[in-house]
Amino acid sequence: MKVLRVFPRRTSFTPTDALAFVGDPPLLRPAADEIRVSCTFTWDKTKAERLQQAWGQYYDKVLLGGPAYASPCDDFTPGLYVRPGVTFTSRGCNHQCPWCLVPEREGKLRLLDPIIPGNIIQDNNLLQAPRPHIEKVFAMLRGQRAIEFAGGLETDLVIDWIAEALAGLRVKQIFLACDSDGQVQALRQAVKRLHHFGRDKLRCYVLLGYRGESMERGLARLEAVWEAGAMPFAQCYQPPHLKQIEYSDEWRHLARFWSRPAAMKAMHAPK
Repeated sequence: MKVLRVFPRRTSFTPTDALAFVGDPPLLRPAADEIRVSCTFTWDKTKAERLQQAWGQYYDKVLLGGPAYASPCDDFTPGLYVRPGVTFTSRGCNHQCPWCLVPEREGKLRLLDPIIPGNIIQDNNLLQAPRPHIEKVFAMLRGQRAIEFAGGLETDLVIDWIAEALAGLRVKQIFLACDSDGQVQALRQAVKRLHHFGRDKLRCYVLLGYRGESMERGLARLEAVWEAGAMPFAQCYQPPHLKQIEYSDEWRHLARFWSRPAAMKAMHAPK
């Protein structure tokens, strides 16, 4: 069966093969048995639903789904909804962080078998997996280059053997997270264990503005992440099921500045 995939927006993970499209149907449309409109972000749902109608003018079967619609994700097909190189070895997470949709959409952590090779690990919480599974993932990664842990590694779980195993991999980026003030100390400990990678390879997601957080408090946490030795990657909170928050220019500037390594380095350079 020939399946076309359609996406509301292009991201760094969007497939680029001949059967993947972004936006409206082109003038020259390939034959297909099925169209799948895949929507990742809830704020793109209106556009995705319009695309379903647009593609439905030319094809009999046009399905709509994706993470924004809590579509089942019991397995992983490489290259289908994310570009080649991106892989999932587990789904779900055992935490119930109030700002995170993963438990609602994917449930508790479950392992995927077999492990699909790839250099970008997108698992929501790989380190919650049993040690034998993590060791299998690291064994797979020893054959990869430019490795990225884009889904993030939980700072509390970066223990000594994890740090030692990561040191033997050709790592490009490791993402950690510091979404609340209570996570700062765990981040510091994780960075100490991973110090050999240096700030450029240790990125850190930092959630801003959750539950009315002040700009001053968010900025203080961003500075704490920098001082810990990681490179912040700021993200303003957006509620998943409600209308998007319209952040002020000051908030948007803060988030933009603290997601640009060159800008952060220039500000913190010795005078």
